Amino acid sequence: QVQLVESGGGLVQAGGSLRLSCKATGRTFSASAMGWFRQAPGKERQLVAAINWNGRHTNYTDSVKGRFTISRDNGKNTVYLQMNSLEAEDTAVYYCAASYYSDYLEFGSWGQGTQVTVSS
Repeated sequence: QVQLVESGGGLVQAGGSLRLSCKATGRTFSASAMGWFRQAPGKERQLVAAINWNGRHTNYTDSVKGRFTISRDNGKNTVYLQMNSLEAEDTAVYYCAASYYSDYLEFGSWGQGTQVTVSS
């Protein structure tokens, strides 16, 4: 089991940047694909970005391509989400999640979430 704690959320103006971090404890982090999700009020939770166990493969939802970058440092048990050119539509609670698998996305562990608010 992996325990996850997100940080780095906050209030930012449209066009600004934030970097979210997700620190994991547990010895399976380096073997787990990871994802960042978000959930806005009244909307379903959405997978924003995902990365496989060694960082060589990533994917993004269309609305964030070219603006967000997911990365990981297995030596620090941390996954990051760099968010640039933020838009009001990016406002949501952001969650990181760990997959049961190295290259396949089936998420079984979740963080508590961090709020991102983008003012227009």
